[in-house]
Amino acid sequence: MDFQLTTLCYIEKDAKYLMLHRTKKKNDISRDLWLGIGGHFEKGESPEECVLREVREESGLTLTNYRLRGVVTFSDGNVYEYMFLFSASEYTGELIECNEGELVWVEKEKVLKELPIWEGDRIFLRLLEENSPFFSLKLTYEGRKLESAVLDNRLMRFI
Repeated sequence: MDFQLTTLCYIEKDAKYLMLHRTKKKNDISRDLWLGIGGHFEKGESPEECVLREVREESGLTLTNYRLRGVVTFSDGNVYEYMFLFSASEYTGELIECNEGELVWVEKEKVLKELPIWEGDRIFLRLLEENSPFFSLKLTYEGRKLESAVLDNRLMRFI
């Protein structure tokens, strides 16, 4: 059994999110999908240190106003990932080219309705938009198919 620690951040500007279209990495489980900005912890990092580093490395931006919104547990039976989910509304710097794909500012409404994203991402993006209090969300996948979603220890109904 493999455990991973990651962060993910949705950076907001003018009713848009900065999205990463994952197109450049080989053997990428998220290939061709759209995600926020984030990545794996390095040894000794806190969630805040990780998200700040990952955002800076992938986008060139330095977050100046951000907050931890929830913890998302992913499971596919073999790998368990604990992701610390952040949102950010202020930053400094200019976008750089990302080695994992294309960075694009996308209207929030289009992210949920038009972009190919992980099905579980739709759940936590809605929670961010509803300004939900800190949450714990467990998502169980088989491949790219969402099998179950448990929010704050309560099974959710989803389609």
